[in-house]
Amino acid sequence: MFLEEKMTLEMLIGLFGGLGLFVFGMHMMSEGLKTVAGTKMKKLLEVLTNNKVKAVLVGTVVTMIVQSSSTTTVMVVGFVNAALMTLTQAAGVILGANIGTTVTAQLIAFNVSELAPVFIGIGALVTLFSKKKKNRDVGSIVLGFGILFFGIATMSTAMEPLRESKDFIYLLSTYGKNPFLGVLIGTLITGVIQSSSASIGLLQALALSGVFVSIGGTGAIQICIPILIGTNIGTCITALLSCIGTSTTAKKAAFIHLFVNVFGAVWVMILLVAMDSTMAVNPVYEFIVSISGTFINTNGEVVPNVARQIAMAHTFFNVANTLVLFPLIGYFVAFLDRTFPEKEEEKGLQLDDRLLNNPSIALGQVVKEMNRLAEMSTTNFRVACESVMKGNEKLVEEIIKREERIDEFQGGIVEYSVKLSNENMSEEENDRLAFVLKGSHDLERIGDHAMNIGELTEMRSTSKISFSDIANQEVLDLMSLTSNTLQDMVELLLTDEITLCYKILDKEEEIDEMTEKLKDDHISRLNQGICNPFAGVIFLDLLTNIERVGDHASNIAQGILGLKLHQGLITQSEFDYEMKEETE
Repeated sequence: MFLEEKMTLEMLIGLFGGLGLFVFGMHMMSEGLKTVAGTKMKKLLEVLTNNKVKAVLVGTVVTMIVQSSSTTTVMVVGFVNAALMTLTQAAGVILGANIGTTVTAQLIAFNVSELAPVFIGIGALVTLFSKKKKNRDVGSIVLGFGILFFGIATMSTAMEPLRESKDFIYLLSTYGKNPFLGVLIGTLITGVIQSSSASIGLLQALALSGVFVSIGGTGAIQICIPILIGTNIGTCITALLSCIGTSTTAKKAAFIHLFVNVFGAVWVMILLVAMDSTMAVNPVYEFIVSISGTFINTNGEVVPNVARQIAMAHTFFNVANTLVLFPLIGYFVAFLDRTFPEKEEEKGLQLDDRLLNNPSIALGQVVKEMNRLAEMSTTNFRVACESVMKGNEKLVEEIIKREERIDEFQGGIVEYSVKLSNENMSEEENDRLAFVLKGSHDLERIGDHAMNIGELTEMRSTSKISFSDIANQEVLDLMSLTSNTLQDMVELLLTDEITLCYKILDKEEEIDEMTEKLKDDHISRLNQGICNPFAGVIFLDLLTNIERVGDHASNIAQGILGLKLHQGLITQSEFDYEMKEETE
């Protein structure tokens, strides 16, 4: 009956269109703010330390800039995945993000919908006709702001018939006060829309339409608070989706977001239900209503400002939850670390400037991180070989992610080594540090060649290129020899055994000889018309990258021999002989 009379197609279209305008306007305003304040955001993240108070403040400010806690949390997951942020830092930022996202609701509560066309007009003119990019970015902020409020006005207008519906008011009054149903509704709507700000905007638009006027007292906010709490849970879905395929630590960051919001929902709902059952008047509802004031509606009536009540409740809930969780979040992070230990490769670069006061210990840590870099480079080469031979494009994503970490590690090792070089060290330690600087570059180059091989996978797959059985087996043999050489290199970096240096140099010479033979065989097959010329291009690129990986492993072995020469563990003639053989 109610659906037939009131939920007309016109109302649904208005609601759907208004929500679309709101989300689009919020996105445009957010993108403009990120562009204008992008440098400041980076600086904020740079000053972030293990100090949880700073982390909360940064999370609040960044979310106020991007206008979305989901965006901030997804950014945090990305930073943690790239080892640019620790899990403790991420926890603080997530707490702050929940506070920062309440700004949108506070802006909506001002109800400047009548000025929306003015903002749209000014924003459009600046965006379309300004010659300076900075001005166009500011114009897009103003335009997005106007579209956002125009969307709110459209939704509010579309829902105005509901305030005359006795059936809808009855539903709100009867079922709306079931707090658990409200939490469920808020969670589901936000999970679908993927934006808590949009869900709360929808609720505020309903308030602005005047639907809650007939309920009066604290009834409106009593209905809205459980829905608000549900929106906080629903917004976690975005972060959970963004952590798929990321590191263990990044997944833990997403689960912290879920824990923060679910924990907040549980304790607040328990408190509110207990107050409702033991007190005649709930002081929380009374307080929110008292500070939210009134406003004059379209009929000229002075009515409670339910839209402001919603904004205030949202802000107070998130601030209160942050205060409660602030001393507890560290324990939850520790619990996650114990329950879901991080894989060795996923751990971030562990170089602390405080170790520079003890150069010997600092150098030992640098060498340890270089060994981890060698493991990653070797793994990426092995995965790249598997991807190109099996045509597995999914493995290319893994190669790209690991290559990003390899670059980050190499850059961090070089930066730290430069700082360490200014400290007072022995001649032997200086020699080792010089080897680290050069060796880390060779390891990074191995990662680059693995990336090149990964790109050949995509070329093979796209063009459906296959090698002949003979060529296939020859490449597999070369890959196996090179992979074994890299494993010897990893072991050499751990043990410094001279015999391994000689073994690597011998294998590298074998790699060079095998590569030359495979190139000659390939040219022979081309002349006989056995090979596809385009397949031949990929084949030769593959051989070149594999051979160069062997060269970089050889460079590491030569560097170790150089250290042994300076330490007097081998003679100049032994060193020269090995270098001569390698050159030949």
